[in-house]
Amino acid sequence: MLVEPILQSSVKQRLAFKFNQLETVTAMSETLPVIAILGGTGDLGTGLARRWAQAGYQVVIGSRTQEKAQVAADELAQLMVERGVEGVEVKAMENLAAAEAADIAAMTVPFAHQTSTLELVKHALDGKILIDVTVPLVPPKVARVQLPEQGSAGEIAQAVVGENVRVVSAFQNVAAHHLQEGQGMDCDVLVCGNKKDARSEVIKLVEAAGMRGFHGGSIANSAAADALTSVLIFINKQYSCHAGIKITGLDD
Repeated sequence: MLVEPILQSSVKQRLAFKFNQLETVTAMSETLPVIAILGGTGDLGTGLARRWAQAGYQVVIGSRTQEKAQVAADELAQLMVERGVEGVEVKAMENLAAAEAADIAAMTVPFAHQTSTLELVKHALDGKILIDVTVPLVPPKVARVQLPEQGSAGEIAQAVVGENVRVVSAFQNVAAHHLQEGQGMDCDVLVCGNKKDARSEVIKLVEAAGMRGFHGGSIANSAAADALTSVLIFINKQYSCHAGIKITGLDD
């Protein structure tokens, strides 16, 4: 006669355990920051969007026009379905609205549009982290290092948005081609910024995108990553590849 109550108790315990697991997963997903990608309709922006959406982040794709953002968001949602990724949250907005909706913003606009985009959204970024992926390339000689007078794109960004925005420079040396793919990447990312806690948050996003991230020091040090981009472009052309960087000499 005691068997049935014992079985019922066992079932209840298992159900309670599964329910607690579900609550934990839900709570974790709810605490993930909303990421807006400003100027996020190009290869680099959509590549990052794919990586973060697949990792469970809510992504907002920003653009100068709602229409372009919506096309990119629809394509991303369809791709996630094809990859079997469920529960993806992706929205489309103009850049200013995207910055307002974000907990963390990433900017993937061409260098020529960096300052104008920042002027538009800087007040919406107050108190937030801005990941500046901008590289100071000057066409047509993009395979030649041409650093700006201010030192780096990251330093320009920090000067424009002010100290209330924690600017972190990252992802300059990652090939958009690899970001578009679904598998892991044998590539490291230098993460530079004046606030260590902000760099740490960005390193979490680097890892969520399938790469290793490394503290690279202050925002002034981002000049090294900017310069490496032109070197990598030259290597890619010379050897018909999609090269990245790798940090060696670390304990496994």
